[in-house]
Amino acid sequence: MAGERRARLVLAVAVFLLVLFVLYPSRSDIRPEGRPASPATDSPKIRFQASSFNWTSVPQRHPVSTIRPLPSGPKTHLHPVQHPFSRYVHGGTTKARQRAVRDAFVRSWDAYKTHAWLRDELAPVSGGGKTTFGGWAATLVDSLDTLWIMGLRDDFYTAAAAAVQLDWASTNDTSLNLFETTIRHLGGLLGAYDLSGEAALLEKATELGDMLYMAFDTPNRLPGFWLSFEDAKQGLQTAGTNDPSASPASLSLEFTRLAQLTGDAKYYDAINRVNDFLERTQNMSKLPGLWPKLINFQDERVDGNSGFTLGALADSLYEYLPKMAAMVGGRSPRFEKMYRAAMAVAEEHLLFRPMLAAEDSHHDILFMGDAYAHADRVDHIPDSQHLSCFAGGMFGLGGKLFRIPEHVAIGERLARGCAWAYSAFPTGLMPEIFTLIPCKSLDGPCPWDETLWQGGGDGQLKKGFADARDPRYILRPEAIESIFLLYRMTGKEDLRDLAWQMFESLMKATETPLANSAIADVTVKGETTKLDSMESFFLAETLKYFYLIFSPPDMVSLDEFVLNTEAHVFRRPA
Repeated sequence: MAGERRARLVLAVAVFLLVLFVLYPSRSDIRPEGRPASPATDSPKIRFQASSFNWTSVPQRHPVSTIRPLPSGPKTHLHPVQHPFSRYVHGGTTKARQRAVRDAFVRSWDAYKTHAWLRDELAPVSGGGKTTFGGWAATLVDSLDTLWIMGLRDDFYTAAAAAVQLDWASTNDTSLNLFETTIRHLGGLLGAYDLSGEAALLEKATELGDMLYMAFDTPNRLPGFWLSFEDAKQGLQTAGTNDPSASPASLSLEFTRLAQLTGDAKYYDAINRVNDFLERTQNMSKLPGLWPKLINFQDERVDGNSGFTLGALADSLYEYLPKMAAMVGGRSPRFEKMYRAAMAVAEEHLLFRPMLAAEDSHHDILFMGDAYAHADRVDHIPDSQHLSCFAGGMFGLGGKLFRIPEHVAIGERLARGCAWAYSAFPTGLMPEIFTLIPCKSLDGPCPWDETLWQGGGDGQLKKGFADARDPRYILRPEAIESIFLLYRMTGKEDLRDLAWQMFESLMKATETPLANSAIADVTVKGETTKLDSMESFFLAETLKYFYLIFSPPDMVSLDEFVLNTEAHVFRRPA
């Protein structure tokens, strides 16, 4: 009888647990991520496999005399970033939206697994894969922390097991793009490690970091745009003479985090020399306070180019200034100093307010433009880009960290401007590059003037747009990035409604039988032309930001994490 009672008890417990599982399913897809999971108890084993070439065996031809350590000492006070969210409720509508984003990710991820596994990108129309970044599985590595955040743990460990066996020496390319490899591959591995605690991921990141470290082996220790493998082995590298300012100037988060995690200060020392250059030259350009789009890093001159922007070529240089302040716990005042000086000039010469017709006049919005500095004047160009939509989040972060409330307000106006631009086109998506009719001031009266507009796009564009000269949408994340960040900073619920409208438009305009694709023209009505391209940032950034905005606010809290320019989540040091 005792055995029978035990059997009934076991059966009752099993039934009880089954009922609990059905009524209260796992919330791994919505739970906040705390400390890294313990690999010994929470995860299957993934095994690091060394690459076939060890870059630490190559001597530095231009070695440094001293390695400067990471900033130390008492943590300087940085102000909280996130809104308190004291009454947050993760309700049914938000859960449904969160699941819809997760389903969209799973669909594209499954297509990548089936048709392009270990390739850099999926071809979402024709099927198959593409090699675009050395053949080192860019989409796989870029997706790791998104997989973890969405609770897709089986897929995470399958992908992580493949990632830690990548061979950085196995490529048909003779050089690598230093910026893209750093933000996608190094950033992807570090973010996945910071969430999972899997030591093999840090080991693979360190191996890659040692290869990328070779790019700094130049006469002035400033890297070029490309890391040529043979030149690096022979000590023949030099810095570029006309390189995008963002390329060497926005590697700091990744190299700093690698130094923090490994305890090897050489990575921080390398990128700190670039920050020395930025600080030294900030007021030497043709528009003092800003760095130009293109810089002569070899001769260390910033006065040779007259073009200034927060868009393509320069964007993440500025993005990383407040993020680096957070990454080093405020222990290096240079980042706040450079941020404040740069944004003062950006406000004066790059920010603009669009002239809006009566039906849109209630929108309080801003955009980022371009400027060209001449000896006697500065020309303000009201061209804007999808890329520059990151600036809303940057202003918000700087405003929060450094207690500059007006910057948070500017950030919100910029974020809302990009959301408005999405809604202005038939597809509900923003073009790559477009021109607006500017107001004379950021805040004063700006009545609609039909004669200034003159029917942009032969009258086919919404009033206010002069043109949409690059009408593509390539699955970019910058608009939802700033909407997400400003929601987390302000707690304003209508930002999540804007995000949902953007997500629905994205799905409708870009879905293919396999996944999602870039499209040729956002101005068309009806069926869109697909470009058979799905860059890795769609899974790394775009869908991650959409997922997070519909998740509880303590999932990837902005007071605990810094997101790099590829949306990889780095834990802020305690």
